[in-house]
Amino acid sequence: MELINGLVDFILHIDIHLVEMIRDYGAWTYLVLFIIIFSETGFVVTPFLPGDSLLFVIGALGASGAMNFKLSLILLIIAAVTGNTLNYFIGRMLGDRILAMRNSRIIKKEYLYKTQAFYDKHGGKAIILSRFMPIIRTFAPFVAGVGKMNFMKFCSFNIIGGTAWVLLLMFTGYSFGNIPAVKDNFTYVIFGIVFVSLLPTVVPYIRSKIK
Repeated sequence: MELINGLVDFILHIDIHLVEMIRDYGAWTYLVLFIIIFSETGFVVTPFLPGDSLLFVIGALGASGAMNFKLSLILLIIAAVTGNTLNYFIGRMLGDRILAMRNSRIIKKEYLYKTQAFYDKHGGKAIILSRFMPIIRTFAPFVAGVGKMNFMKFCSFNIIGGTAWVLLLMFTGYSFGNIPAVKDNFTYVIFGIVFVSLLPTVVPYIRSKIK
């Protein structure tokens, strides 16, 4: 419970915690951020890690000069692409065994089934579109691996999706993160980012329940 509370606090006050991290750990902060973005889509057990909000805040800190924007941009694009690639190979090599396991608190089968339905509907483009959908973006490369999607085809969608995701969120943070109205209400902005990013997942679920 303490771990969950700590994670929630980190996400809601991510700007403050990042500034403290930069102050305390300096250049090591970039490694920590690389690991977070890499893990968020690299492992099916870590969909809870911050993605959209973290990239937005990094962009804002880059604009203020607190972080090296170009270095962060390059590192996190690499993290996003390589994380997805690892998840693809996990799905390709271990997917059948994982799917044969009973449901657990760590890997929710319902997330896999929803992602599979999304993948079936959009095909390879799901790898790009899922980047902007929390939870689904964690499972999409895994499902692609389970389905034995052609690796070169996966790579092309993965590079486009990962690059677009990092660029869009970081440049949005860079452009708007230091506007006084945004900076003074950062917690609400983070709530807004999380809410908007969840809409593509939540709305279809609500519609299915209404039907």
